[in-house]
Amino acid sequence: MRTIKTIFLSDDDADDCMLFSDALQKLYSEEEARLTSANEGVKPVEALNQNLPPPPEVIFPDLKMPSKNEFECLQEIRKTPKLQGIPIVMFSTSSHNNIVDRTYYHDANYCICKPKSYPLLKKTFEYVLSFDGSKLSPQPERVNFVINIVC
Repeated sequence: MRTIKTIFLSDDDADDCMLFSDALQKLYSEEEARLTSANEGVKPVEALNQNLPPPPEVIFPDLKMPSKNEFECLQEIRKTPKLQGIPIVMFSTSSHNNIVDRTYYHDANYCICKPKSYPLLKKTFEYVLSFDGSKLSPQPERVNFVINIVC
């Protein structure tokens, strides 16, 4: 029996959620992957608690959420016992070193600079979701922390 990839996305931009979902559907069938998402002001930890079990294999939170800042959200996820070991791959529209450094030091597993095109978005998800648990966790060295797929 094949296991289903379980993915959680938290993004306040409905268009980004739709693109993420569409990219995932192009890469995996419904029998291969399941996406749960939260947006419109729902706090990621509340949504995760409502949707467990099973826990997701990976959490993709957006760095810019209106309900909490990105670092508060990341800390809250890491302090929740049933979520602690789940890899977190942060989304950011910024690649500024101070933002990336803060994300790294707040214990995210990876950071993705949001791709500028749909084909790059698909390639990025395909790359990240090809990782097994040992590749997604533990956190890599800082030099390998940002995932930026280019053509």
